[in-house]
Amino acid sequence: MRNKLSKSSPSSSHHFRPPLPSSVQTFSESIMEETIQTATKIITKWGYCEDSRYSETESLFKEHRKEAEELTAVIKDLQSAMKYLLSTKSSSQMLAQGQNLLQMAMKRLQKEFYSILKTDTVYLDPESLTTRLSRRLNKSLSISNGLSERSTAPESDFEDYCASEDDSKNIDDSGLEIERILIPAMNDLRMIANCMINSGYAVECMTVYKNVRKSMVDEGLFRFGIQRLSSATSHFHKMNWETTELKIKNWLNAVNFAVKKLFYGEKILCDHVFSSSETIRESCFYEVTSDGALALFGFPEQITKDKTYLHKSPERIFRILDLYEVIIEIFPDIESIFCFDSTSAVRSQAEASLAELVEAIPRMLTKFESAIQKENSKSLVAGGGLHPLTRYVMNYLAFLSDYSAALSDVLADWPLDSNASLPENYFDRSDDGPSGNVSVRFAWLILVLLCKLDGKAKRYPDVSLSYLFLTNNLRYVVEKVRRNSNLRYLLGDRWLAKLDDKVTQYAADYQRVGWSQVIAALPSRPAAEISLKKAKDYLVKFNAAFDDTYRKQKEWVVADLKLRDEIKLSLARKVLPMYRKLHNKCRVSLTTEREIEGFQSTVIFAPEDLENYLFQLFETETGDDGGASSSGTVTASSPSPAYSSPSHTRTGRTRSRATPSFSAGSDSLRSRDGG
Repeated sequence: MRNKLSKSSPSSSHHFRPPLPSSVQTFSESIMEETIQTATKIITKWGYCEDSRYSETESLFKEHRKEAEELTAVIKDLQSAMKYLLSTKSSSQMLAQGQNLLQMAMKRLQKEFYSILKTDTVYLDPESLTTRLSRRLNKSLSISNGLSERSTAPESDFEDYCASEDDSKNIDDSGLEIERILIPAMNDLRMIANCMINSGYAVECMTVYKNVRKSMVDEGLFRFGIQRLSSATSHFHKMNWETTELKIKNWLNAVNFAVKKLFYGEKILCDHVFSSSETIRESCFYEVTSDGALALFGFPEQITKDKTYLHKSPERIFRILDLYEVIIEIFPDIESIFCFDSTSAVRSQAEASLAELVEAIPRMLTKFESAIQKENSKSLVAGGGLHPLTRYVMNYLAFLSDYSAALSDVLADWPLDSNASLPENYFDRSDDGPSGNVSVRFAWLILVLLCKLDGKAKRYPDVSLSYLFLTNNLRYVVEKVRRNSNLRYLLGDRWLAKLDDKVTQYAADYQRVGWSQVIAALPSRPAAEISLKKAKDYLVKFNAAFDDTYRKQKEWVVADLKLRDEIKLSLARKVLPMYRKLHNKCRVSLTTEREIEGFQSTVIFAPEDLENYLFQLFETETGDDGGASSSGTVTASSPSPAYSSPSHTRTGRTRSRATPSFSAGSDSLRSRDGG
């Protein structure tokens, strides 16, 4: 008894002092016991077990904010107590009790974590995340690797977020309502994630997050058909044009949304929720996005590997260029979003698709050039009008010039073949257009067309009609370039002036050859005095020559209205003044009625009639291809398979373009340049 009293009595403590370690351990145990008792009370009330008091549908974090904070705080205290017991008394029953409590609490937090992710899906969607948070993300969410444990209510982040009047005054009521739920939800997720990770339940937390968010990302891509595309891209050659076009349009519409909304929004959420662990953050983001991203960015590569699809129609280059432009535009975002080592496969896939597109575009241009050279339609355009090949090639190049920036990058390392040099008198690097492979390539393709047209002109039986054919077609080329700002910039005004001079030369050659008999029937010296008999002889010869020439040329074509008037005016200046002089000389010398009747029977045309005939030249209706609509000795050309193909519509881009149709029978790009 004395010994017992001495141990318990302060006054007798100097007689007996227990060992210090035993005394400390007893005090600590009492603290641990108190901590576990407090944890038992709170966790039993709010934790997850069969006889717990809360409703299955009740949300602790939404409906009991104070209790939710109390629960996370007591879990933190419980962790400290268990760590101490584990290091000092691993066989303690309190350790087992604490483990059971922690497991119960984690089940509740796991349920809450899942509930927030699922029930707040409408607010945690990628568009809300990127639209509402990206501008003030760093300020409102304080995402950083060194973020301290949250100690204030989740609403405080939202208060900080809305503190700036300048930033929030333009937000509408619906936007504020989204933010009032979005910010606390994100902070609650982070609080739960930190608590579970610190408690050793990171795997359970990650599993819930990956399952919920991956389904959301997959659903977002599925709306654009990305999954279906990835399973069918190896069979493009078996699809019809409309089906393939639809799939490419879907991709073009999907990719910007996927990168700048879906994947970026997911990274915002993932970075915030798992801000305490870079490893977990990387793992979750990889699992959630990698499958969809690989399917998305692998689509262009699948198309370019299908050679049948690429070379089936020249216009498909525009779709390839669309794909190239989109990937180039979003590539910095891809590198920024998929910056982890684990997502390197996504970056590599985007790079592989880009490389395949860069390879495909020059091959397709070469194929287009070859198609021009191999065009073999035998029929000639009636009246020497515009050949369908000319219209097709120039419409193609006009639309292609819209992609000049992309082509400049792609063609930088793809110069003309050594056997395909441009004549200096046709195009040189000192022309007004910008030097570079794009300008040279466009000039070369037009030269290939002009050479082809030159060969076709030689097949006309009438030399003057050959010159008129070249005049019409070269004039169309010139006007197409002049009216299209991109083509004009690429080829330059000097090049344009050279071809304009060539048009003038062809028109002069046509007049010289086609009207040589008519001109020869008139005096060579207009000022010379001519006898009455000689004047009558000239008129007789002229009438026969003009009648023969006019009958032959009355259905010939000059498609360009301005050029038509220029040729008519030029002929009138060469013919009418001398003819009027001869006609007047003969008429004033007539005295008797018999002489007048004889003159009228010999001379068919009065000067006024002759003028009318001249100005009725080339007025034959022209078809859409620029040839005469009525068939004469020469039949109008029918569209050749080499340049008759489906239409192409530019989709999913910020710039608006006309909708081209490259059928040979129509000029499809009038909405672009009026030509």
